[in-house]
Amino acid sequence: MSTAKKEYKRVTVKSLVDMKKNGEKISMLTAYDYSMAKIVDAANVDVILVGDSASNVMAGHETTLPITLDQMIYHASSVIRAVNRALVVVDIPFGSYQSDPKEALRSAIRIMKESGAHAVKVEGGQEIKESVKRILNAGIPVMGHLGLTPQSIYKFGTYTVRAKEEDEAHKLIEDAKLLEKMGCFAIVLEKIPAKLAKEVAESVSIPIIGIGAGNGVDGQVLVIHDLLGITQEFNPRFLRRYLNLFEEMGNAISKYVDDVKTKDFPSDEEQY
Repeated sequence: MSTAKKEYKRVTVKSLVDMKKNGEKISMLTAYDYSMAKIVDAANVDVILVGDSASNVMAGHETTLPITLDQMIYHASSVIRAVNRALVVVDIPFGSYQSDPKEALRSAIRIMKESGAHAVKVEGGQEIKESVKRILNAGIPVMGHLGLTPQSIYKFGTYTVRAKEEDEAHKLIEDAKLLEKMGCFAIVLEKIPAKLAKEVAESVSIPIIGIGAGNGVDGQVLVIHDLLGITQEFNPRFLRRYLNLFEEMGNAISKYVDDVKTKDFPSDEEQY
């Protein structure tokens, strides 16, 4: 398998499939606002996920459940305005697609029309297949999400690793094959054993993007606030922090406060 890296001026769902075929790993990060998305896109990240994790890192909720469709569209619209290269995928929030395929389609259409997003993401397999089918039939690209599905956190009762038992692992593999067969262009696998994730990636032709799913998959995704060390209370094994912005930004702001209090800011050169 070739590992030659191709330059993509604009990443599409087809680009991701090509990357898997060529053995090129896919990079994916979250973003929720214009300024952050501009930085992420300029760094050549392949996929930007406007995740319902905005409920946690932007709004301070304990779970992803409270965020609304209107709020997701707002965040997605802000991101889209900043992006020139990356594929932008938007989570359909909890309660906007699970129970009614018609509602699922309405939600997906609103995201695509009102934000300008390129694709949507949903959590689940067999149990939401009618909703996924309805969205795909409308020509809207869908990314799946299996394993630990945060919108179902009260069902699981914990954020622990999923699919360690044989029955759940078997269902996950079958759900991945089902999502591929229906026409999903990629699947996120969250917090499952690395061996199982690798098996899934090798059993389907569409890209498998992991978060806490080992290195045998086709790409990786992290929450940007975790990667940059803005969040401090979240410390799972799979997270690699590349900066500690909580500390660095705190130091900068403290210095600003000191400069204001001591009348050092603004200086003569900083006045008109």
